[in-house]
Amino acid sequence: MHELLANQVLWTAILASVLAQLIKLLIYYWMERRWEWERLAETGGMPSSHSATVAALATGVGITEGLGSAYFAIAVVLAIIVMYDATGIRRAAGLHAARLNDLFEEFRAVFQQGPKPEPLKELLGHTYLEVAVGALLGIGFALLSFALF
Repeated sequence: MHELLANQVLWTAILASVLAQLIKLLIYYWMERRWEWERLAETGGMPSSHSATVAALATGVGITEGLGSAYFAIAVVLAIIVMYDATGIRRAAGLHAARLNDLFEEFRAVFQQGPKPEPLKELLGHTYLEVAVGALLGIGFALLSFALF
């Protein structure tokens, strides 16, 4: 158990994710002037917590194992896949959900009676900017974490 608690790479990655989610909550409050606590557990939005997590992980592995290690290569490839997925597949799924929600609204207007489908979650993926900011946040947080501790 002590090894798990002392794993700085793991905790740096987890805390980078938490930090990104907190920043998301604060950005939403700043823009909307209301707290929406669900933002702490949501995907999508600025900055990308997925990108912050994998960037912090890769940075931590690079610091501890070396940039030439197989572990660093694995962490970087994982980070690339996660960030690519966030801007590609998950973003496209969110755009599809938005279009379907528009169709549901049109159907509701035409057919007042009948089933009322729940709106689909639209905020699934990230823009390239959200991923870039998340990655920079993760790298910066990891560098700070390893410099301080």
